Amino acid sequence: MRKIVVGSFVTLDGVMQAAGGPEEGFPYGGWSAPYYDEALDKIAESQKQPARELLLGRKTFELFASFFPEHEDIWPGVNAVTKYVVSSTLETPEWSNSVVLRGVDDIKALKQSEGGELQVHGSGKLAQALLQHDLVDELWLLIHPVVLGTGTRLFADGTIPAAFRLIESTATPSGVIAAHYQRAGDLQIGTMGA
Repeated sequence: MRKIVVGSFVTLDGVMQAAGGPEEGFPYGGWSAPYYDEALDKIAESQKQPARELLLGRKTFELFASFFPEHEDIWPGVNAVTKYVVSSTLETPEWSNSVVLRGVDDIKALKQSEGGELQVHGSGKLAQALLQHDLVDELWLLIHPVVLGTGTRLFADGTIPAAFRLIESTATPSGVIAAHYQRAGDLQIGTMGA
């Protein structure tokens, strides 16, 4: 069975929307930029290397497909790995080694198949759906020291209660916490400290 790993830039209040720029008309787009430093760059690179199979929502897939074929030096090997894109309308993806999945049932079947780790980058709606269907095995969160109070949150309404165990964490000089969590089972209410 494959492992699904969701990686995301998030704020302290869980917002993941438009971390890198003003896309989507989000008024706080680019909120991660003031916290970018060399340590954060190294952490983000280590999460991508070596390039693993990708599981992406359509918007992120199209953004990556328009950029990485000409800029593989930024993410070596990304063009050669299999990219799974979840879309109900996309017919023939133009990015090499891409496979279209139609929904949660296809993702469940892929997860049950033989193969390597599936990484999710960005892809907010997809990440939320994976959390709602208990398909996330690990979280790689880059938690930024900012609160926005609005925007698309990683843990949206419908996320099932679940427990995660911290595997490793580090803080960058700019205050970003890189936290790696592994699924630890069902949430046990009322048993903390017992």
